[in-house]
Amino acid sequence: MSFPTAKQNEPMSRWTTLRAGGPAEWFLVVRSADEFANALIGAFDQGIDAIPVGWGSNMLVSDLGLSGLTILNLACQIVFGTEGEVIVDTGIGFQNLFIACAQRNLGGLEFAVGIPGTLGGALVSNAGAYRSNVSEFIEELEVVDHGERKWVKPEFMGFRYRDSILRQETRLPISVLRVKMRLPTKPGKDIYDEARDYQRQRISKQPASASAGSYFKNVYDRELAEQLPQLRGDLKAAGVVPAGVLIEAVGLKGARFRGGMLGARHANFLLNVGGANATDLRHLTEFAQKRVRDAFDVELEPEVLFLGDWSQFESVESIDLE
Repeated sequence: MSFPTAKQNEPMSRWTTLRAGGPAEWFLVVRSADEFANALIGAFDQGIDAIPVGWGSNMLVSDLGLSGLTILNLACQIVFGTEGEVIVDTGIGFQNLFIACAQRNLGGLEFAVGIPGTLGGALVSNAGAYRSNVSEFIEELEVVDHGERKWVKPEFMGFRYRDSILRQETRLPISVLRVKMRLPTKPGKDIYDEARDYQRQRISKQPASASAGSYFKNVYDRELAEQLPQLRGDLKAAGVVPAGVLIEAVGLKGARFRGGMLGARHANFLLNVGGANATDLRHLTEFAQKRVRDAFDVELEPEVLFLGDWSQFESVESIDLE
């Protein structure tokens, strides 16, 4: 391992918003796109798995930890061009990127307010809210693909609803260093008014406890949407069933298992409220999936990525809720 500043056996519970997970075999901090690229290329050349992380949201690390090299990406440079062009490192906080753009009357990212992660994390799952997604503003991406640094078009990423090539079950050695975006010009007041409205909505729903943000993807099923009297008319019309509605409908809003809890404000948040380990949290995940499957014959798909060695994880048929 030719990374002299890398730490060994760094607890990932320090670096994830769920405050759970075992140690990273090797843990390296990078602060520029060049450092990030060199680490990725060096790991590939040495045959070492490289796992980039940002602020640690939208991920659940196994209690057995992560093998190979975990790279904490803190690269956050922004270069503003003309006509709404922005080139930005992927280690920047997604909300911080919105603020920097809003100060220049560049809109489109208002939905990023309150999203607890980096731009890089937002790209992994094509983050979005309020009918917008990050992918719609991207023109090019600089990546390291199998040890090669290059610029690619958005089609390379395979963006879909809360999905991209970076969520492949068999992880590909591809990471994004920088993104070239083009954002629309808007009056500053309109940008901030819209962002404040989104922030108010988030504050009313999101818990203060350690969480990974929205945990399950919404379900697109028009027939099911029509069957749910509690669903808003616009959601029925779109055939969108929020995962939180289904979790609440099966009586699991606020349910607790050991130190894990499904949100009492909004059921589509998995919280660590008392020292839960990753296994506890995944058992609660599977229990919610089973209850929803039994009641509605649909499968809740996690937005959260399960990282690390889960080979010793054993599913259980039921758990004893508190």
